[in-house]
Amino acid sequence: MRKYASILLAATFAATAVMPATSANAFPGAPRGSQVETASNVTLVQQQNKKQVAQKYRRTKVRFVTDQAPGTVIVDTNNKYLYYVEGNNKATRYGIGVGRDGFGWSGVVKVGRKEEWPGWTPPAEMRRREARKGRILPAYQPGGIDNPLGARALYLYKGGRDTIFRIHGTNQPWTIGQNMSSGCIRMMNKDVEHLYARAGIGTKVIVVGPGNRQGAVSYNDRGVDFFGTLFGFGG
Repeated sequence: MRKYASILLAATFAATAVMPATSANAFPGAPRGSQVETASNVTLVQQQNKKQVAQKYRRTKVRFVTDQAPGTVIVDTNNKYLYYVEGNNKATRYGIGVGRDGFGWSGVVKVGRKEEWPGWTPPAEMRRREARKGRILPAYQPGGIDNPLGARALYLYKGGRDTIFRIHGTNQPWTIGQNMSSGCIRMMNKDVEHLYARAGIGTKVIVVGPGNRQGAVSYNDRGVDFFGTLFGFGG
């Protein structure tokens, strides 16, 4: 009797082990009823087979000297890095994707709003521009794994008004390190989730880029902080 029970238990375990993980549990924090829940394994495999992000754009701790206060976000669009200033000459550095030619910008803004698995409302000008290329964009796309804004979005405001620019995730991680967007700052989903948990409403964001409208800002990336990376300072 024990022999048959052991065989039955082993068979049950084997069947469970080969069941595909297609539920929302495979994507923690995903909105119920979103396309995340119904994403097929085929879609996931296609995404995983895309070009990998270069090692230099992986999230890391760096030695960082700046005149900005801890908690400030500095976006270096030229080198495709975003820094979260930790203080004590430390920062967390993330690789980013930035605006393509003609869509780069600079300035000092603040995080005015935050959203998990945000919906996407393409600006009217973007819809017209893409329509001229034969690509019809939706008036609105609900949040989910195939949404261009990815897992999180930090909405950038200036003078209390939405700039239309965001720091957000992406469903195209292979674009990190490139000039591909319409002015928004793209991050890998796992990185934007990490930043989202740390940068609250009101966070100062300095975007260093074309026009130098960010004004005078001093910062110096002195390379990987091996001890900080090893022991995970600051989260």
